Amino acid sequence: MSRKIRLLVVEDEPAIRSGLVDVFVFHGYDVDAAADGPEGLLKASSGKYDLILLDIMLPGVNGLDICERIRQQDREQPIIMLTARSTDEDVIRGLSLGADDYVTKPFSIAQLVLRVQAVLRRARAGVEQATVIRLGDDVTIDTRNLCGTRGSDEISFTRREVEVLQYLHAHSDHPVSREELLAKVWGYSRHMEIETRTVDIHIAKLRRKIEPDAAEPRLLVTIRGAGYRLLKA
Repeated sequence: MSRKIRLLVVEDEPAIRSGLVDVFVFHGYDVDAAADGPEGLLKASSGKYDLILLDIMLPGVNGLDICERIRQQDREQPIIMLTARSTDEDVIRGLSLGADDYVTKPFSIAQLVLRVQAVLRRARAGVEQATVIRLGDDVTIDTRNLCGTRGSDEISFTRREVEVLQYLHAHSDHPVSREELLAKVWGYSRHMEIETRTVDIHIAKLRRKIEPDAAEPRLLVTIRGAGYRLLKA
């Protein structure tokens, strides 16, 4: 018998927490839960979960700090942030710390289940593309080890950042739209009508890492009206 997929729900509101546990148990997952930041951090740090649903506003230790601590020890752990705050600052910080995506409360349970399934599907599939990416004169990316260099500076990446780069690298002959990245990298169906800025924020994060001047990108450029393109030279 195959092992059930394990989820961790870190949420301090009892009704939401129990509701999410019930929903994902119904869908066949093995679900654990934590009601505050310290408990969530302890469980999340165990590395025993296939995906973590992590609320931002938590007593004791907030979800952003938990996300940062997880990423210090595991850059591949799938994480979806749950937030009642949809300001750019919160969303940008959560994704910059390495979350795969975010969902703003109140959310559709059906859509949340689909997004969890998509993130898990991508995590299990792995990436069978280029293992070394070279950009311009001085950027080298080791996709297997989630690291690289820009000149003499070392760079680290999350798994999702590397997946974005690999997809853009494999399709560098044309611009790639946000919708295509959501479908091919995040695994979201084109019919899901996802409202998320996760693609734009991941692109901004990557530019800060690989570009000499993120405000004037030369390697990861925007093609107006068409999407993004990665220039190899």
